[in-house]
Parts: sequence; C-alpha cells; structure tokens
Amino acid sequence: MTIQENVSLAQYTTLGVGGAARWLVETGDEEDILSAVRFARAQGVPCFILGGGSNLLVSDEGFDGVVVRMAGGALQWAEAGDGTASITAGAGVEWDSVVRLAVERNCAGVECLAGIPGSVGGTPVQNVGAYGQEVAQTIVRVRALDLAAEKAVDLAAAECGFGYRRSIFNSTEKGRYAVTRVEYRLAIGGKPLLEYRDVKNYFAERGVARPTLAETAAAVREIRARKGMLLVADDADSRSAGSFFKNPVVRVEEISRLAAIAGCRVADVPQFPAGWGFEPEDCAVKLSAAWLIELAGFRKGFAMGRAALSTKHVLAIVNRGGATAGEIVALRDAVIGGVQARTGIRLEQEPVLLGFAG
Repeated sequence: MTIQENVSLAQYTTLGVGGAARWLVETGDEEDILSAVRFARAQGVPCFILGGGSNLLVSDEGFDGVVVRMAGGALQWAEAGDGTASITAGAGVEWDSVVRLAVERNCAGVECLAGIPGSVGGTPVQNVGAYGQEVAQTIVRVRALDLAAEKAVDLAAAECGFGYRRSIFNSTEKGRYAVTRVEYRLAIGGKPLLEYRDVKNYFAERGVARPTLAETAAAVREIRARKGMLLVADDADSRSAGSFFKNPVVRVEEISRLAAIAGCRVADVPQFPAGWGFEPEDCAVKLSAAWLIELAGFRKGFAMGRAALSTKHVLAIVNRGGATAGEIVALRDAVIGGVQARTGIRLEQEPVLLGFAG
C-alpha cells in the first residue's frame, strides 16, 4: 500500500474545487482499505472513502485526514435462469459501464440511469436515481467493510435502508461501512421505463412508440447532455456535481398553495411519485427543485463570482473556472434562501461535504 501526502483533491472531483488531503491511498483491495483505516486511527485523524468524486464538495482547506480513493474492480455478468440476470461490479468500476453492459445484454432496470458520472461504490450510498429509476430497485446485495469491526460483510438490499437519495451508508450508519462490491438484478428482455416527461417527449417528438432499451439509454444521455449533466471535456457546464439540490418531497396539499404562488393551475405544478421511503397514506409527492428555483427568480447562468448555475439547467452549480468551495457554498446558500423566502420550502443539497467545519 502506497500512502501519498498532501494530494490535491480537486483533480478527483467533477466540480474541480477544494484543497488537499493530508494523506491519500488509491486501492480497491479490502485489506489495503483496512490498513489505511488503521493508519488513520494511529494518526488520530478521520478517514474518508472517495469514489468517482461526482457527488462531492471539498472545502478550500482540504481534508486533514486519510482519503481512500476506490480504484479498479471487476465487472461480472451471470444469468439466473428465471428471466433475470445479475451484474456484479467492484466499487471502483465506472457506473456507466454497468448501464452499457446491461443494455448490451438487453436487460432492463438501469437504462434511465445512463450517463450518470461516478463509480459503482457510490450508487447504493446515495441510492442514485434519475428519470423514475433508482438503483435500490435493482440492488440484490452490497459487500462492504465494517470499519468498526474490521471485517467484510454482505448486506441484503433490505438491510440497506434505502429511501430517496438515502441509505444507511449516508444516514444511520454513516462512516461505518466502505462499499467494495455491488450486485444488481435485472430483467432480461424487460421494457424500458418511460415514466418522466423529458423521456416521453423525446420519443414523441421523434415518432418512436416503442423505444428499445438501447434507444432509451441513448436518449437519456442526450437529455443529460442538453442539461449539462453529462461529463464532456469541452463543456464548462459539466464542471459540476450534477444535480446540486434534491427534489423536495411534500404533502399533496402543498401543491395548491404553490400553484397560487406561481399563478398557475394545480396541474401545471411539476410533481412526481414520491418514490422509496414514503408510504401511500402519507399522500406525499416529489416536486421539481428546478421549478422552485426558477419560481424564486433564479435563471440559468446566474453567477456569484466564479460559481454559477449552469447555462443549461438551474439544478446544477458549476465551476466557471478557478472557483473556490466558498463561492460554491455562497451560491448554494443564496438559492436555498431565495427558494425558502418565495415558497416556504427549504431545499436540501445532494453533494457530500468534506473538510468543512461542523
């Protein structure tokens, strides 16, 4: 195991901001990970597990601890014989390679998650989702290191506590586990999910009544690219952490109040099924955070210093070049405050914070 010192973390994040890690270890080996954790404890400093860096904001001061950057890992395919197949991938594997393999083998379940940056290890942590799909709907089990007990464990999906952008890994057991492998179960020959308006409109405009899984995945990538949510080297709008704000979940009676504020019909307020973690009797719906942000008066391209809202989609905060974490946070706070003042709803951020006080 090689331990590097004072390594800039900005290069390992899609936002491209932040200071250095006191120590950095790059590995996909479970024993190396445990060794790095023991090293951190010996130094009396915290340890952080880093995946693809697509959902991370590092402070300008950096991280005074040990960062374990997950690297490498295998990608395996197996048919179950019951009309399903499984893909098992190491934590360091690029997530989109899982989607591409699934679509190539004509398996449904993750086609709407195409183009999402990051690695496999982060998918169960955040319960990654988009356009009506969440990885929790396909995850069979998660292999992880229990850092407290210093041993490997296999957790069934039911043990992971999945909810909207939530799991035990980022809530009740935050910091306890390091995900090293994930198994996904997919439906062979299943139909693509065409639930969200953007996807429906894409095919309606092209006169495609029954798109294939491959066509759906390609459409999602194109839609994401139009919104600056696809990593493209020469696109400044892709220098972001993706969707910076979660779509808030509210009770249905809130919709009429918001319609009155917006001066529109109740039917014109963008709303979607609440998804995982909300019982039907709660009468909960998911709102569009982007709609709320625009309702509060923020427009695409709105900037504060070198941080700005994407010129393609208000949901993303982008680094226009040389932005500091402080500038990103200032813009975040301005958006949250503006939306709360206009609508009474407080948005929550998606990216994980690293190296910030408190």
